[in-house]
Amino acid sequence: MSSRIVVVGGGTAGARLAERLPVTLLGEEPHAPYNRVLLADVLAGRYGPEVIALPSPRDGAVRRGVRVSGIDREARVVHCAGGEAFAYDRLVLATGSNPVLPPLRGLGGPGGGDRLPAGVHAFRTLDDCLALDALVAPGVRAVVIGGGLLGVSAARALAARGAEVMLAQQGEHLMERQLDANASAILRRHLEADLGVEVHTECRVRGLRCAGDAVEAVELADGFVLDADIVVIACGVRPRVGLALEAGLDVRRGIVVDDQLRTSDPYIHAIGDCAEHDGRLYGLAGAALEQADVLAGVLGHGTGAYRGTRALTRLSMDALELAAFGEATPRPGDDTVQLADATSGAYRKVVVRGDRLVGGVLLGDLGAVGALARAWEGDEALPEAPLLHLLTHDGGS
Repeated sequence: MSSRIVVVGGGTAGARLAERLPVTLLGEEPHAPYNRVLLADVLAGRYGPEVIALPSPRDGAVRRGVRVSGIDREARVVHCAGGEAFAYDRLVLATGSNPVLPPLRGLGGPGGGDRLPAGVHAFRTLDDCLALDALVAPGVRAVVIGGGLLGVSAARALAARGAEVMLAQQGEHLMERQLDANASAILRRHLEADLGVEVHTECRVRGLRCAGDAVEAVELADGFVLDADIVVIACGVRPRVGLALEAGLDVRRGIVVDDQLRTSDPYIHAIGDCAEHDGRLYGLAGAALEQADVLAGVLGHGTGAYRGTRALTRLSMDALELAAFGEATPRPGDDTVQLADATSGAYRKVVVRGDRLVGGVLLGDLGAVGALARAWEGDEALPEAPLLHLLTHDGGS
């Protein structure tokens, strides 16, 4: 095993690797590593921040509030903004991703620049979550820009705190990457009828209106104005690749890695949101964990290969449970089976290509999700049985 492993980034991927191997973990955030997936539950008041802390590393050292400023590949040393330097035998970049801030008028605050107006926050870090927690209260007007998984999660959390929530989505329906139109319509009805969220789809946000340095409204392209005390930007994420670029590593959309999660420098690896494997970026906790586990084998025992992650997305919203995986929209020639119960709001759909399960969506009753997840993750030939069996099989058996 390499004697000096330095990990840059204390998020899901970096923290998982530190559980598996003795490393020096350099985290830019001041907090101990935490489960980013549960930030919406912290904002909703279901958990305190301490509950989402990740397990402590089994060995090695964790340095918080340390920003790595450069990599000297020839000397195999990372340099930090505070003047510290750490030598490595193997370096692991787990730098994660940054929130995408759209080019909206007024987003830069008074006089422009990088500082956001007061009341405007991304929803990516624990600090973002704590800042929103300090602002939200019953009756506060909150606008969430972006109707993907993160935006829906933020809207649900704010509504649970009693805020008057408006969700603005530029696309035709919510969670377009995971859901088909039917499932999205059910999700929208739940947000509106059960949580009181006002949903606007196919609307483009033009900019923000501010009074002094604080936001007061969101302007839509059609001229409609949404009054706002809080604005949450949930427009996706972009891999953090600055360090890799400056070090001369191969970077496309993310840091390019092979099946051993090596970059173009054989002494540097990359995992998590920042890594691009086989042309794909994942941006999912499941993929980050799997990559960290594979890399632990590579660095610890010289064995292991990453072949990609077949991830299942789950979201729990009180009365509505949601699970989605793979391709929810069939291609020509695919077989599709769906069951819908308008009374209960339950919806199940699977897409089969040949003898393989290639995608599915379940809302409401998730009784079949266990069996479907196993069929999806295993990528094995389906048994010769009516396709309807996939949706009625007991997922726990």
